[in-house]
Order: sequence, then structure tokens, then C-alpha cells
Amino acid sequence: MLFDTHAHINDKRFSDDYKEVIDRAFAGGVSKILIAGADYESSLSAFEMSKIDQRLYCSLGVHPHDAKYFNDSMLSDFQKMIEENPRKIVAIGEIGLDYYYDYSPRDIQKTAFEKQIEFAVDIGLPIIVHDRDAHGDCIDVIKHYAKSGVLAKNPGIFHCYSGSGEMAKILLNLGFYLSFAGPITFKNAKKALEFLPSIPLDRILIETDCPYLTPEPFRGKRNEPLYVGYVAGKLAEIYGKSIEEIEDITFKNACRIFRIE
Repeated sequence: MLFDTHAHINDKRFSDDYKEVIDRAFAGGVSKILIAGADYESSLSAFEMSKIDQRLYCSLGVHPHDAKYFNDSMLSDFQKMIEENPRKIVAIGEIGLDYYYDYSPRDIQKTAFEKQIEFAVDIGLPIIVHDRDAHGDCIDVIKHYAKSGVLAKNPGIFHCYSGSGEMAKILLNLGFYLSFAGPITFKNAKKALEFLPSIPLDRILIETDCPYLTPEPFRGKRNEPLYVGYVAGKLAEIYGKSIEEIEDITFKNACRIFRIE
């Protein structure tokens, strides 16, 4: 009962063997996978790939790196895709802010982020937020929309959470879920491990963010959905639960936020 809530198996690094990767995951205990969009093209490919198997889902969105290419016509196309097959598209993302690389100007990142939040609210889907070295501005944007109440019914997920314990409390109070990936298994993982035990288990998700952030003991190799079990295993260690309990809890959490029956 594992749910990889954020996988980029539509990345070019899987172009030669994505079907084998999917089969390996399902054979290894993964029950569902969300293929995340990161720009217009990858959103289209995520949608098409999600049709391969009933256990695959997708999200549509433009990552802050590509915010400079974002335009309203993309949202029109996303709308048509959602109308075509609403069951497959369960979130808008990944969207957000990235001040580590600044591949797009920050003001343009914010505009793309805000427009995609508004689109998600209009169509009633949760958002998947990418936040790297932009914690303050990310929280300010989220608070702005939360204050008006528009995020109350469909908040979202901070994927591959990298913020502080204090920031986590703010997001939890606003109804958000926090998703964790391979970095919590790293030997130098400290910050997250300090506050993780205080996060309610019913608000935690697991992911791979593959092909990135490969967990121990495979660090340095290409990541894939099969390895999400190692994230679950680390959470089991942190919370003093069995792996089966963590799998069950995080699976139900994902189905709840994505409204999957």
C-alpha cells in the first residue's frame, strides 16, 4: 500500500525504460504513483502516461524554473485536459518559488505561482508546492490566499518539504500536508529529523521525486518509484511504527488529499 505522490517518470532519464520502471514499482509493493508535471510539455506527457494504468495519476503545472515561459493559454489547455479525463488529474503542480537557481526572475515566478493557485481554486484541485530557498515569500503567498478562505476546501502539499518546524506548524494550521522524500534517509539529515516527530502522521505523505533525491542505500543512482519504500521505512523508524502502519497511513493521506477512492 505504497503511494509515490511525486514522481517524474516522464523525465528523459526514463525514456528508454519507463514501462519497466512502472512494472517494477507495482511488483515491489507500490500501489499508486502520481506523475508530476513541471512545465507545459511534461504536464502533457504526465497526462498521457497516466492513461497507461489505472493506478497512475498526474498533476499539471509550471515549475518556477519555467515561470518565464508561463502563459494563460497553458491554463486553457490544462482545463481541456481536466474536462477530458478528470479522474486522472488530481492536483495542480508542481508550482511555487525557487530562489536557489533563479532560472526565472522572482517577480515572474510569483505571478505564475499566483495564477496557478487561482486556477487550482477555480477548478477545485489541491496544489503541489515547490519551495526552495524561498520560504518567506512562499508562506506570504499561501497566507494571502488562505486569508481570503479560497484555500480552505483544497489546500495542498509542500512537496519534498525543506522548511523549518515553525514553518511546518503554519502550513499545518492552514490545512496543508507535508511530503518527505529521500533526503530524510541521508546520513547528514538533521533539521527534518528534529521536528518530524511533532508532525501529525495524518498530514504526512511520501514521495521519491525521481529521478532525483535517491534514498539510501541507493544514493548516487537514478531514483525510481520502487524506492519510496525506503522513505516509509525511515518514517517508521522516526515514529516508532511498523513499516506497514506507515504505508497504510500515508496511502490513506494521499487518497484523501487527492480525492481518490
